[in-house]
Amino acid sequence: MKILITGGAGFIASHVADAYIELGHEVVIVDNLSSGNKANLNPQAKFIEADITDREKIQEIVRTERPEIINHHAAHIQVGYSVKNPQFDAENNIMGLLNIMEAAKEIPVKKVIMAATGGAMYGNKPTPFNEEMKAEPLSPYGISKRAGELYLNYYHELYQIPFISLRYSNVYGPRQNAHGESGVIAIFSEMIADGKAPAINGDGTHTRDYVYVSDVARANVLALESDFVGELNIGTQTEISTNEVFRKVVAEMGADVKEVHTAERPGEQVTSSLDYSKAKKILGWEPVVNFDEGVRRVVAWYKKTN
Repeated sequence: MKILITGGAGFIASHVADAYIELGHEVVIVDNLSSGNKANLNPQAKFIEADITDREKIQEIVRTERPEIINHHAAHIQVGYSVKNPQFDAENNIMGLLNIMEAAKEIPVKKVIMAATGGAMYGNKPTPFNEEMKAEPLSPYGISKRAGELYLNYYHELYQIPFISLRYSNVYGPRQNAHGESGVIAIFSEMIADGKAPAINGDGTHTRDYVYVSDVARANVLALESDFVGELNIGTQTEISTNEVFRKVVAEMGADVKEVHTAERPGEQVTSSLDYSKAKKILGWEPVVNFDEGVRRVVAWYKKTN
C-alpha cells in the first residue's frame, strides 16, 4: 500500500516508517523538520519537506500522492507550552489535521491512523484509564488531540473514511528528542551522558506509563489491517514514578548523579496508566519490551551516539 506519514522524520513516526517499509509498503514522509531530523529518515521513503499548517501545500501533496493510508503523527506535543500558548497548539493539532482531511476526503483515502494521547486524555481519574472513561483532558494539548478524534469521527460519518486513533502513553526509545520537555528518559539519558544533573519537576512522585517505541510501531502495523473504527489505548498498564526513572537511568549509566528537584509544571497530571485490553482484543497487540530492558536499550543508544 501507499502510505503517507506526517511527522515521519520525528521520533515515533520514523520507527513506524521503518516498520511499514520493512513490510514492503510504499512510504511518503511529510515533515517540516521543526523537531524531526533528516537522520531519522528511511532512505527508501520519499521525503517532502512541508508544514501541515500550510493548507495549500499539504492539500497539494495529498492530492498528488493519493495515498491509500494516512498515518498522522505530525503534531505539537509539548503539554507545558500548550498551556502557555493554546492557540499555537490548536493551529497545529486541529487546523493541521483539518488541512489534511479536507484533501483526503476527495481521494478518498482508505483509512487514517492518528497518534493521540492516552496520558493526557482522561484527566485525574482512577488508573488505569480505559477507553470507556469520559475524556476530560486538563491541557490544551489533550483537548486538541480529543478534538482531532471528534473530527475524524465526523469524516468517518460523512465521508466514510475509517480511522483508528492510537492513544499512546509515554513513548520512549532511540531517536527521541531530548531538547524539550517531552521524553524524560531521553532528557535524563542525554544529560547524564554529558555529565550534567537533570532537574526533576516537583517531588518526583508523579507516575507515568512508559511504552517502548518498537511496541508502538507494531501497533501502527496492526492497525493497517483492522476494520475497527475508534480509539485504542497503547500503553503498559504499569506506573513508574519520575524518581524511579531517574534512578534507573543513573544506574544504567553507571553515573554518580544526585537528584535535583524544581517546581512542578502547570497542567500536569499526578498519575496515568493505560488499560490496553481493548487493543489486545481488537488488534492482538500487547507490549513486549519491559521497562528495564527498554531503558537499557535507550542508555546503550545514547552512549553510542554521544
